[in-house]
Parts: sequence; C-alpha cells; structure tokens
Amino acid sequence: MAEAAEIQQTVLGNVRDQQEMLVDAFAARDEFVAPFVKAFQAAPVSRVVFLGSGTSFNVSVLAASLFSRVVKVEGVAPYPTEFTHHGAGLDPANTDPSSIVVVGVSQSGTSISTCEALRYAKQRGYRTLALTGDTKSRISTIADTVLPLLVGLELTGPETKGYTASIFSVYLWAFATARAVGAIGAAEAEAAIAEAGDLAAQFDTVLKEAEEWYDRNRGGLLHSSRINILGYGIGYGTMLEGVLKVAEMLRVPTIGNLLEEHVHGPTMALKFDHATLIIGSDEAEFERMVNIRDAISEHAPGVHVISCRDFDGADERDLVFSAKVSTYLAPLLYAVPFHFLAAKGGKDVYIDTNVNPVPIRFGHYQD
Repeated sequence: MAEAAEIQQTVLGNVRDQQEMLVDAFAARDEFVAPFVKAFQAAPVSRVVFLGSGTSFNVSVLAASLFSRVVKVEGVAPYPTEFTHHGAGLDPANTDPSSIVVVGVSQSGTSISTCEALRYAKQRGYRTLALTGDTKSRISTIADTVLPLLVGLELTGPETKGYTASIFSVYLWAFATARAVGAIGAAEAEAAIAEAGDLAAQFDTVLKEAEEWYDRNRGGLLHSSRINILGYGIGYGTMLEGVLKVAEMLRVPTIGNLLEEHVHGPTMALKFDHATLIIGSDEAEFERMVNIRDAISEHAPGVHVISCRDFDGADERDLVFSAKVSTYLAPLLYAVPFHFLAAKGGKDVYIDTNVNPVPIRFGHYQD
C-alpha cells in the first residue's frame, strides 16, 4: 500500500510534506556531514567547485556563497559543461590539484553534465565528492566520496523537496567545516547548527505561512502576464530556483535578475500587469530593496517581498515569515513560496505539473 501511495505523489504534496524530511535529516546529519568534513580536511583547500544542473545548479550557487563567506575558502559554481569544456571555475595558474575540491550535486545521480564534469575533475587530480539521493547511481561510481541526500523518494519531475534537502545539507556542511578548519569558533558553529534543527522542527509553520501568502495573492499572481523575480547576496540562488520552478510548472514568462541590475534596463519593459517578487535577504541591500519595491509599485502594483525581516510598509502582498532566522539559514524558507506559486498555481490553472509537455530526455542517463 505504501508503495502505491508513493507512486501517486504530486509536486504540491511534496511541497507540503517537508517538515518530517528535515527533522529526520537533521537527526541523521552525521551520515552526510562527518564524511564531508573528513574529505575536506584531507589536505589544504584553495577552492571548492560546486557543480550541478537545474535545481542542483541553484543549490550550487548558494553553496559557493556559503563556503566563501562562512568557511573563508573560495567557492565557485560554474555550469558543469562550462567547467568541463572551457575551464570555468578553475584558476588559470597551476594550482596544486589536490587543493581543489569538486562537489557534484545530483539528486538522481544521473545528470549527464554533472557526472561528466565530476569525471573530468577526477582525471585532473581534484578531490571529488557527490551529494545524491541515490548512493548507487552513476555519479556514485565516479566520486571519491559519496554523501547521501536524505530526501526520501521524490517521484515527481520538478524537484522541490530535493532543493530544500540540498540547501539544508550544504548549510550544515558549511558550519561544520568552518568549525573544523577554525574559520569560526565552536560556539558559533554549534549555535548555527542548532538553529537549523530548531527551524526543521517548526517548518510546518513556514509551509503554512507560505501557502497562505499564495492563497491571498492568487488572483493577481495568476493573472500576471510576466513574473519578475529579484534577489541579491545569499538570496541569489533562491531567485534562480524561483525562476526555474515558476517557469517549468506555472509556465508563464518568468525572468530573474540581481536586484540592482533590474533597474538598469529591464524596468523599461515593466507593464501594469507584471508581478515582481523580491527576496529580501537581511543584508546590506535591504533598505535599497525596500526603496526599489516602492518605486516599482507605483507603476505595477503587484510587488511582493519575501523576507524574514520586518520593514515599514509591508502589507498583504508581502510574506514576512514569523521565523526570524539568521541570514545564512533564511534561504531554506525563501524557496517555499515560489514552490507553492508554481505547484499550487499550476494546479489552479489546470496544469498537470507531473507531466512534461516536451519529454526530451537529453539531460540524464537512462540506464
């Protein structure tokens, strides 16, 4: 019976079913954190290259930012094919190969671009690791170290639980590694890790608030002729995730941009029926973000800020989570409203988000 129930998964059901996954992953974190830290410490590290395609690319962008800022080691996230064929993300100097750690992120473990990039990295003498939901998949036969992505089964095409589980994993990696290499103190690392556990335990509240935000803004969002998604800093990867999920499930024209760059040209195409969703990361750009929000609202009122930080002028269009988590943990929350907009919005306009209307199977190995 359980097997039949799993086959009937929907994307919306997977979005709603995340708290138990996170609680279980936090309890079992030694399975994927300790091996990562051990592999990282095997030799001095000059650079960490995160590789992934689709949802896993968005995770990689966030991971690179976390490692640069928390672990104090250069983190980069080139597209896998650019890494393999054009050297993107690599130091042109003859850096000791053993000092470069390459992490392939692939929930299925079958992404052709990521597998081939990891194979190329291994041939170059770099240390290779893989984060995957299938530890017997093709990527697991390539990587030196395999880390389990504790997401459980996600049988739908668009990955939502997988994104959440992946950024939860890289957050825990970053703070455990930072402690191990002395980039931060033990007390700071332990507090950051404990905060992740606390958030996992109350993630149903996050889901409830995000779904309520979608429900009260449903009319305007679903009648938008274009959706603009803006982010900055640690929220940039979430912006990419929002664009991907809304485009593949709601299937309306969707563009993403860095907050500041959006006002250098793209606003010239702004129309009254456009929706603009801004990820309000609690960083240096926050006040600038509020000013841009207000300016855009004068021309197209469907502007929505998604944040953990309270601000003057917030209204029903905005989603200010009651969970006031730290800057680096907040991305765990910020993708959720985009997943509801994509999955529930798709359902509300009669799109079967489990069905790929263009079933081109070039992206993954099929064996």
